Amino acid sequence: MEKTVSFYTLGCRLNFSETGQIAQKFVDTGHKIVEFGEKSDVVFINTCTVTDSADSSCRNVIRKATKTSPHATVVVAGCYAQMNPEEIKKIKGVDLILGTSEKYKVFDYLEENKELQIKIDKSHDFWPAGESALEDRTRAFLKIQDGCNYICSYCIIPFARGRSRAMPAIDALEEAKRVLEQGKKEIVLTGVNIGEYETNSGDKLSTLVEGLLKLPELKRLRLSSVEPNTMSDDLLEVLKSSPKSAHHFHLPLQSGDDDVLKLMKRKYTVEEYKNIVANIQRIFPESSFGADIIVGHPGETEEAFENTYQLVSEMPLTHFHVFPYSKRQNTVSAKMEEHIQSVVKKERCKKLIELGEKKL
Repeated sequence: MEKTVSFYTLGCRLNFSETGQIAQKFVDTGHKIVEFGEKSDVVFINTCTVTDSADSSCRNVIRKATKTSPHATVVVAGCYAQMNPEEIKKIKGVDLILGTSEKYKVFDYLEENKELQIKIDKSHDFWPAGESALEDRTRAFLKIQDGCNYICSYCIIPFARGRSRAMPAIDALEEAKRVLEQGKKEIVLTGVNIGEYETNSGDKLSTLVEGLLKLPELKRLRLSSVEPNTMSDDLLEVLKSSPKSAHHFHLPLQSGDDDVLKLMKRKYTVEEYKNIVANIQRIFPESSFGADIIVGHPGETEEAFENTYQLVSEMPLTHFHVFPYSKRQNTVSAKMEEHIQSVVKKERCKKLIELGEKKL
């Protein structure tokens, strides 16, 4: 009988891109994909660990999988698996725990014995992702970069995914061609920090984008989240040169207070962020902007939060994602003093979310 597999992905677009690539490999090896929650031979869960809430969601999904498919091989992979394998090990019914690199080697372990296996590798290999057997839609996420060298004080992702690495432009273009041959019309370039693309690939991001925009089958190109300090003029000019480029920019803000940005080890000031947005608006007068904001980082005073609130109210942000600060083990922020009470973080989050609703 044909073997079945189901998937569940938590977290960022990069995770969804990687799950799609792995799903394609399952199809290529004769598996039929079924909806998560249906009984299947294999359940593959790609996890996230960016916050405590993400960790909790991962555990809930894992428990659901072990209940709905008690005889399945349950594979828990990705960032939460990389950072917290011992927590996952406590959940009865899990068969495979694979880290951020090992998840691509899932077929090496599926046929081994049913005793729990934990494979956490610190490899710095780059694993591409662009194909997907999961979605019929015309948009595809193309992974061009992974890992991060920034080491922001609050962030666990560099520990989960490792240092920054990227694929050469020539390989990315070939991957894009394969995606477009499947009938996709839109490509979203994704990674942990795609602004670091040149540092690791040796090719400018603008060069890659220029090549992609020349592909006749491509109808629309988008960039996922881009660090503000990496938004170069040459990239903006290339995007401007083609009607295929989407004029939407997601620029993580995190805080509108310089003291907090310094505590976070961000690479820009409030004034620099404002200038970057103004520069994009100059080149793309009809552009839209998204941002991420972390509320309640250690040391965020009431005045600091009000600075963030005021900045967000003045900026031309069309939408923004608000997150309460989440203490991540072994990060610099976790060791700081002046942690903010949960009730205060909730109040501040609510205030910013309500502001976002008014700006719609």
